[in-house]
Amino acid sequence: MASMEKIVSLCKRRGFMFQSSEIYGGFGGFWDYGPLGVELKRNVKEAWWQDMISSHNELLLPEGAPATYEMVGLDSTIIMHPQVWKCSGHYDLFHDYMVDCRQSKKRYRFDQVRGRWVECKDQKIFVTTLADIEEEDAEVQRRALKFFKLRGKDADRLSYDGDFMTLDALDNMDQVLGPDANELGTLTEPREFNLMFKTTVGALSSEEDGAAYLRPETAQGIFVNFKNVLDSTRVRLPFGIAQVGKSFRNEITPRNFTFRSREFEQMEIEFFCPPDQSQQWYRYWRDRRVAWYKELGLSGDSIRMREHHAEELAHYSTGTADIEYAFPFLAEGEFGELEGVSHRGDFDLRSHMEGKLDPNTNPLTVELNEDGKPRHRGSGRDLSYRDEATNEKYIPHVVEPSAGADRATLAFLCEAYREDEAPDEKGKMQTRTLLKFHPRLAPLKAAVFPLVKKDGMPEVAKEIYGELKENLAVFYDEKGAVGRRYRRQDEVGTPYCITVDGQTMQDKTVTIRDRDSLEQWRVPMKEVSTEIQQRIREGSGFTPDDQR
Repeated sequence: MASMEKIVSLCKRRGFMFQSSEIYGGFGGFWDYGPLGVELKRNVKEAWWQDMISSHNELLLPEGAPATYEMVGLDSTIIMHPQVWKCSGHYDLFHDYMVDCRQSKKRYRFDQVRGRWVECKDQKIFVTTLADIEEEDAEVQRRALKFFKLRGKDADRLSYDGDFMTLDALDNMDQVLGPDANELGTLTEPREFNLMFKTTVGALSSEEDGAAYLRPETAQGIFVNFKNVLDSTRVRLPFGIAQVGKSFRNEITPRNFTFRSREFEQMEIEFFCPPDQSQQWYRYWRDRRVAWYKELGLSGDSIRMREHHAEELAHYSTGTADIEYAFPFLAEGEFGELEGVSHRGDFDLRSHMEGKLDPNTNPLTVELNEDGKPRHRGSGRDLSYRDEATNEKYIPHVVEPSAGADRATLAFLCEAYREDEAPDEKGKMQTRTLLKFHPRLAPLKAAVFPLVKKDGMPEVAKEIYGELKENLAVFYDEKGAVGRRYRRQDEVGTPYCITVDGQTMQDKTVTIRDRDSLEQWRVPMKEVSTEIQQRIREGSGFTPDDQR
C-alpha cells in the first residue's frame, strides 16, 4: 500500500487538493479542490446520483416489496430554523469530549490523542502524540528522550509498557505528557464540546435572539421537507429523497488529510418505507451500497462492512452498518468509516411532529422553559402517511445511507495509486506512477497528442480534441517526448491516450493506448469519439485488483 505521504504529495503536485488559505499559512480542517480534484469529486457525486437516483435499478428487491420504487432529489438550505436542531437532538447530543492543555493553551479531542507508557529513571509516564500512525513511534521516543533529558544514543534506556492507546482508556491524567507540553498533568478532565458552528441571522439581531447554526448534516433538511415532497410529487411509499450538499462540524482536532474536516460534502438518502418492511429495506440498502463501491474500484481486503453492536448505536438508530475502508494513514488492520447505513425508525419524523424524544427510553418528553412553554416543541405538523390502498395511516420508517463525498473521493484516490514498471519510448523499463481510476471517475477521460509538432499532425490532433471535448473532459498536449506525455497522463489517471502519427496522415487512423494494460490499437478517426465514450460507459478494460 502506498504511503499517505506519497498520495498527499501527488495531490498537491498535480492539482487535486490544496490546503485552504495556504498563502496565509493554511487554515486547519479546510481543504480546496484543484482543477483535477474538482473533476474527480464531481465524477464521484455524479456516479452516485446517476446510480442511486436518476437511473436506479430495482434488482434484488426485498421480499414483499413493490416491484418499483421512486427516488427524487432535494437541495435544502445550509442554515435552517434553530428549532430543527433542538428537535433532532443535535442541540443537546451532538458533541465530542475535549481536553485542554493548561500549558500550551491548545485543545484536543479526548478520544483521538494517542500515546503509550514509557519508563525511565524509576519514573513511568504516558507520552502522547498527534503524529500519524506511521510516525508515532519515533515521535513518542523523541518526546520521552527530551522529557528525561537524554540524547538519541540513550534510547535503549527507555522501556515501553503496552501498546498505543487513546486518553479515554486512562483512569487519570496525572502522569500524562500532553501532545504539546513539557510537564506532566497539564491536561484538564474531558468536557463536552458542541460541534455545530453557531452564527447570527439578521443585521439587528442580538447574538441570542438571532442565533442559528450551520447544518452538521443534510438529513434534517430532507425530514422537514417530507410532507412538501409527498404532496408536490405524488410519490408513494416506498420512496427515497436524496441530497448532495455541504455540512459543517467544528471538529476539535481535524486530521488525516480530507478524512476529518470541518467543512465537507455529504451524499445522503432518506428512504421512507412501511414499518413492517423497514428491516428488509435496511439490508437491501446496506448490501447495495457496498456493491457500489466495489463496482467502482474498491475491492479485496481494503473494504468491509461492519454491523454496530447495541452499545454503539446512535440514539435514533435500531440498526447501523458502517462501510469501512483501510485508509493508508491507519495502522495495519484498522479501518475508517466511509459510509453509514442506519435504520432510523420513525424517530426523526416523530420528533419534528411532536418534539424532542428522550434518547434512552424514547417516550415523548416535554421540557419547559421558565415561562412554562415547551422548550423542544415540534412543528405541530402532521408528518404521517396515509396508504391509499389500505387507508392505513402511520409514520414511515426511514433507512439512511449516508456517504461522504470527500471520504469517497479520498478512498478512490488511495485505492487508485500504483507504482509499477513500464517501458519508456526507448523500451527501457522505468518506474511508473499511475492512478488506476475506474473510467467513470477519472478526472480526464482521454488525452490527445500529435506525435510531432509538424507535418499537419497538430491540426488533426486539435480537430479530434475539439470533437471529444463536446462530451468529455479531455486534454491536449504536444510538449515533450510522447513517452513523457504518457507518463504525465498515467499519473493523473487518464484512462486513454490518443496519438496522431505519420500513419494517421495516410489512412486516417489513430493509436489509442490503454492506461492499465498499456495495450495499443488503431481506430479510424471518425470512430474515436464513439469508441472512447462507449469504453467509459462500460468501464472497458478496468478490473479492480483483488489484492492491493
